[in-house]
Amino acid sequence: MPKAPDGKFYVDVSAAAHKRAGLGRYAGSLAQALALAVPERLALFYNRERGIDLPEGLGQFPARTLSIGYKPWRMLVWLANLASVGFDRFFPDAALFHSTEHLLIPFHSVSTVLTVHDLIFRQFPQHHKPLNRLYLNLTMPLYVRRADAIIAISETTKRDLMEAYGVPERKIHVIYEAASPRFHPQQPEAVARVKSKYSLPERYILFVGTIEPRKNLISLLEAFQEIKRSGLTDALIIVGKRGWLYGDFFRRLEHSPDRDFVLFPGFVPDEDLPAIYAGAQALALPSLYEGFGLPALEAMACGTPVIASHTGSLPEVCEDAAAYVAPGDTGSLILALSLVLGDMNAAEEMKSRGLVQASRFSWEKTARETLNVYSLVME
Repeated sequence: MPKAPDGKFYVDVSAAAHKRAGLGRYAGSLAQALALAVPERLALFYNRERGIDLPEGLGQFPARTLSIGYKPWRMLVWLANLASVGFDRFFPDAALFHSTEHLLIPFHSVSTVLTVHDLIFRQFPQHHKPLNRLYLNLTMPLYVRRADAIIAISETTKRDLMEAYGVPERKIHVIYEAASPRFHPQQPEAVARVKSKYSLPERYILFVGTIEPRKNLISLLEAFQEIKRSGLTDALIIVGKRGWLYGDFFRRLEHSPDRDFVLFPGFVPDEDLPAIYAGAQALALPSLYEGFGLPALEAMACGTPVIASHTGSLPEVCEDAAAYVAPGDTGSLILALSLVLGDMNAAEEMKSRGLVQASRFSWEKTARETLNVYSLVME
């Protein structure tokens, strides 16, 4: 089957349709940016294994869908890769297929691009479910080998790919994510409305992300207890779904003397999240490792100071705009929180630096660089 160089660019938005945390933000935001850049070329693919909700503005684009459970679909894609069974007939008008999560559909005559967000399942295997870790260990070497090009969302992920799988440097293209344009400094009225809506106190430390061991929430809880005892804050707000292996954190929380001051607002729609960021005293992201760390960028774009781990990609994303801590050292987290929450001048300086740093990233730039990769693999 000959290539269709003038055909559609199919982008897998399954993660966005099913709101899968950071993967969903990436897929949805990239598709929206491509929709503005190349509306005549964009097409979508997504799995309708449950009720779906496409991001705003994407419903008008041509789409190929299927309805199969997530786990059976992952197994089918893996087996099809092993058997060299192509999905070309399912995408007859495709010039290129872009997998935005770690699942590469095999093709014989369609160019493929694979975005790799991180290899945390290799760095911290103890923090992944055994079956998911087994699947990724078996499939990722195959997917990165078969993809015509790989997009890594940070230099950190690029380095990990080269070290883990021997991927040639020329095959990997680092293209950063960005905060959505909705993330910007908020008016006081908007912050007050959201605080009232979610019953948030005047002063709070914020965490945004999936609740899982890698996020190091036990250390954050311990640091919060000390900071609250010193009178510098009133609550810890955790915005994010339960992921996996979160039992240890909730057991520790249950026995915390400050458990009533650790609040979970539940699902927060995108239109409310910027004001929650803007109302926070600081965003704390003491993760053991991040492939990118989008909440840090979103917080900086809203003018919120960021306290982040000095590991993984976070220093790459935040540069000199964040206060850094050693993720295994709760004492350093306490000191950083005390500085930011107790020194108004330091907090204002961090806000200013954060706004400048966040302005260096945009989805328009991400889409433009992604299209350059599409052109390269179709030459």
